[in-house]
Amino acid sequence: MIFQTPILALLLVSLLASLVAVWSGWFGLRVLARWNLASGSRAQLQMERLTELVSTLFRFVMLAELVALLLFVFNADRMASLFVGAMCAVGTLNVNPYGFPALYAKIAVFFAAAVWLMLDRADRMGRDFPLTRVKYVALVGIAPLVLLSAGLELTYFLNLRTDVITSCCSKLFTPVNPNLAAELSGLSPGAALWLLGGSGAAVVLAGAGALIRRRGAQGFALAGAVLFGVAIAAIISVVSSYIYEHPNHHCPFCILKPEYGYYGYALYGPLFAGTALALSAGVLQGFARVPSLTGVLPALIRRQIWLSLGAFALFGVAVIWAIVRSQLILFG
Repeated sequence: MIFQTPILALLLVSLLASLVAVWSGWFGLRVLARWNLASGSRAQLQMERLTELVSTLFRFVMLAELVALLLFVFNADRMASLFVGAMCAVGTLNVNPYGFPALYAKIAVFFAAAVWLMLDRADRMGRDFPLTRVKYVALVGIAPLVLLSAGLELTYFLNLRTDVITSCCSKLFTPVNPNLAAELSGLSPGAALWLLGGSGAAVVLAGAGALIRRRGAQGFALAGAVLFGVAIAAIISVVSSYIYEHPNHHCPFCILKPEYGYYGYALYGPLFAGTALALSAGVLQGFARVPSLTGVLPALIRRQIWLSLGAFALFGVAVIWAIVRSQLILFG
């Protein structure tokens, strides 16, 4: 099982990310303790050269982690046919207790990686690398998360057994079960759509305010994070049902399958991108007044807000199109 190509690719990415994270985290502690750009000592010069190398390697593995989330979900869906009772990625992830924790950890790494990449980019825009300490504080914090994700992923793959009877989405995403997935699937369709529309409007207002006043990106980031949570709930409770054209099918993973035109990617892609950009803009806003960044960082933040709004708009269009084209009628 573990020798399948996608699994080997995922484990290789995790191994490289873990090795680089450990080395980068150790170096990051040195940077936090000894970094002094005003110093012309040999140790400082050596550290500056190493900083470029470490940042480049860590940037590479963070980019790889962004793609790894997509591959992890795609592989989970592809492997469903190997397990008794599995119909989609839910069944594959339920084969052992480590599947869903591994997925949640990879989602956390995805957003952490996106924010760190933007911090690194902003740091490179300043003539004196003003965010070096900041991005290495973030790096030291991300390193344990990368190791946790890699450990959960390895444990999950090592414990895959094809002789296990697993439970799939029909068991998990049904209102009769006492769990969070059941609560989300049982959410009223009308309430879910109203919440989604309201949070979307809040994102637009927060984004417009941040663009006009050239501050307030933190509020936009908060609105984007809320929209992300509401959007996931809405996909489970109502949007997926429109895609399936079945009022009792609420799985957020089956919409990734070819029989539904891979429609889930049209929903999740813009949603994850928009949220990552919004969070990054909010983090960068805190450094907009750094002297060497005042001429360049505000433009980068505005660009991220525009791109985030564009991504959320694409998500909104995908939701509306799923409802409009569906033959399912939930509201009389």
